Amino acid sequence: MNSIIELSDFVNEIHPAKPVTFEQFIQTYKVRVGKNIIPLKTYATKKSIKTENLVLLFSDITNIEAYLERFYNMSLFIKDENVHFGEHYKPMKTKQINNNQEPLLKNLIRNLHFKHILELTKSGIENVPTYMDVLKDLLRDRIIDYKILTPSSLFYIEKRRFGSVLSSYYFRASILNPYVIYSLNENLLKGAKIFTPTLGWSSYAYGFLESSFAKEYVGTDVIPDVCKKTDQLIADLYPSVKKDIYCKPSEDLAKSKRFMNKYENHFDVVFFSPPYYKLELYEGKNQSTNKYKTYQDWLDKYWDATIQLCKQVLSKNGKLCYILSGYGSSNTREQYDLIKDMNSITTKYFKQTHDLPMYNKNVHVTTHKQPSERILIFS
Repeated sequence: MNSIIELSDFVNEIHPAKPVTFEQFIQTYKVRVGKNIIPLKTYATKKSIKTENLVLLFSDITNIEAYLERFYNMSLFIKDENVHFGEHYKPMKTKQINNNQEPLLKNLIRNLHFKHILELTKSGIENVPTYMDVLKDLLRDRIIDYKILTPSSLFYIEKRRFGSVLSSYYFRASILNPYVIYSLNENLLKGAKIFTPTLGWSSYAYGFLESSFAKEYVGTDVIPDVCKKTDQLIADLYPSVKKDIYCKPSEDLAKSKRFMNKYENHFDVVFFSPPYYKLELYEGKNQSTNKYKTYQDWLDKYWDATIQLCKQVLSKNGKLCYILSGYGSSNTREQYDLIKDMNSITTKYFKQTHDLPMYNKNVHVTTHKQPSERILIFS
């Protein structure tokens, strides 16, 4: 696959600045606090940050390439034996689905879409920078995010765990492990002809096509790069599979006579993990949260229309499956009961047959209210 990035590509994307002395570090580095930029020396004095802590941070920045290599190997490196993981891994049990089981199986997806996942997708929570934004500020532009200098972060730095600060504190787009999708199809859905109203960073196609049941995959998305890479992934790894990738909003496909003539009452399974409204903000003017400005408008014009599409393209005994979470806290300024609101629309057209837990899905949320992930199946 030509789109795979190597370690050198990842480091070059950040383009670290030339090393400086500790004195230059104190004099030239700055701290980002929201939209404000403050000289490091001034900020450290105001916050009573110990010199020895700054020495440790300086050491971590100076030796950052060792951390970047570790991060690449853990999050982006693809082991050959993991590519066709369906040949080696038994599916998870239906009531024990865990998004963090065999996390290295996410690496192919993270690698293909690393720039979108680590940088271009923004948090819907105000003043939460992305992982790559923080790295580029720190290593290229010599700007330290203030969270790196909080007591909890300095504690990790003292323990020589700077990687924990960078990896845990900053936003990245959530990824559904293809192992979850593979397990659901092997044990429960058993779909041969699959449609997904979003592409899920290519993980939906990847997970389904590792399943022994899947023979045809059709999907759509509004991010052109994701559409292109999903199409290429299928061509490279599953050349015998029948595929059809669209690059348009799902709610618009029902208006396409060509699409409906081809796929009405066609699919065994429709699957997706829909956007959590404004929790994650994706690139592109055609994103549903950009097109529909209010929550109710989004429910009516995106969600209801998409669910109607699902009803039209499913065969008589077909299954609709999606994964949802409710979320909300004082940090998000608004609260949304996504599970209740979205299911109330879905049940106008479908009958719910399963409500299963999904454990440990990495969604960037506030600490005020941890989401409860549910796998919901309808017929």
